Amino acid sequence: MTVTDLHTSRPRVAGEREREILDAALAVLADVGYDRLTMDAVATRARASKATLYRRWNGKIALVIDAILATKAAPFVPDTGSLREDLIASFCGAGGLTTPAAAATFASVITTLGRDQDFADAFRRDVIGPKMSLTRALFERARARGELRPDLDLDLIAPALAGIVLHRLYVLGSPPDEATITRVIDQIILPAALAAQPENPTMKKDSHV
Repeated sequence: MTVTDLHTSRPRVAGEREREILDAALAVLADVGYDRLTMDAVATRARASKATLYRRWNGKIALVIDAILATKAAPFVPDTGSLREDLIASFCGAGGLTTPAAAATFASVITTLGRDQDFADAFRRDVIGPKMSLTRALFERARARGELRPDLDLDLIAPALAGIVLHRLYVLGSPPDEATITRVIDQIILPAALAAQPENPTMKKDSHV
């Protein structure tokens, strides 16, 4: 069951009022983190009744996931003809890892992922899942173009870039920027992923002149 499924039988809190409640949820999330967030706190911040929230969301998992998704732009699927340029466009553009909101969201929920299995399942499915599917699609398209090593394990390589960048952010305290992400792509991801290029006989001949 997805977050959308949870809402199918519930009247919608529509338009600007819904946006105000979602903004309130994000504000409470940033203030206290997911574990201490309550529907009461969000209702108070939004100046709404708790009953209003429950008419739209069955609990804080659905509310927080919707609030996070509301900050994200529609998925962008670059198609530059190059795995390198596709990865840079995907991870450094709108909705990528350089977006401050993305880092703030992860910081607010990262500890909860190891403690609350229901939230972790929803977050991985509805927030992380679409981005990971997009990234895997970039690698699958590169494979179809013949860019990748034939033995490359896409289950390992597709999440590697995000994993490295987020490790640097939360463990090393190094916020991501385009230059860092590009270096990770050029020095780690591409050397591991790309097929060996055939040697140019002309260049080899010239090297002996």
